[in-house]
Amino acid sequence: MSKKDKNTDPKIEGDQDATSIAEEQNTENQEENAEKASSKSKKRNKKQSKEELLQEEMEEKDIQIAELKDKYLRLMAEFENNRKRTVKEKLDMMKSAAQDTMSALLPVLDDFDRAKKNAEAEGSTEVFSEGVNLVYSKLYTILNQRGLEPMESTGLEFDPEFHEAITEIPAPSEDMKGKIIDTVEKGYLLKEKIIRHAKVVVGK
Repeated sequence: MSKKDKNTDPKIEGDQDATSIAEEQNTENQEENAEKASSKSKKRNKKQSKEELLQEEMEEKDIQIAELKDKYLRLMAEFENNRKRTVKEKLDMMKSAAQDTMSALLPVLDDFDRAKKNAEAEGSTEVFSEGVNLVYSKLYTILNQRGLEPMESTGLEFDPEFHEAITEIPAPSEDMKGKIIDTVEKGYLLKEKIIRHAKVVVGK
């Protein structure tokens, strides 16, 4: 072996060292870039995960809001129905009370009608005084203002919806057959609702 082989050329050895250093530096740069890329990827994944979580939370909130809105609307509808039902029941109760009062006063009106009819009959000795007539007129006017109306029956066709036939008699003429000959007891309407059917005599 020659002396030249034993002692390596310093220039060649320097070049080898530079190449080695360059390779190490390149490796370090690659590792650093890989770490940065990995870090960015992790951050991106973390960001995406956070956005997805927020999106899920928003969707859940929307569902909860929709459910609460539905419950609110149902409660409002139930409240409104209950309010209407309460008002209707109150009105029905008031109407019922008014009807009971009116029905209780009908016999008084019947007595006034009979007394007036007897006093006006030809040859009658009974008197329907001016004072009694004034009371009768005032009472009738007040009840009429409250919606009470007497039925017109005599001379009309018999209608079982409004009339109650207590008896039948031979009609005085052909055109009176099936018609009301006489009204024994007046029928009354309260705000167009029948509170008492007229008791009548029908021609046959």
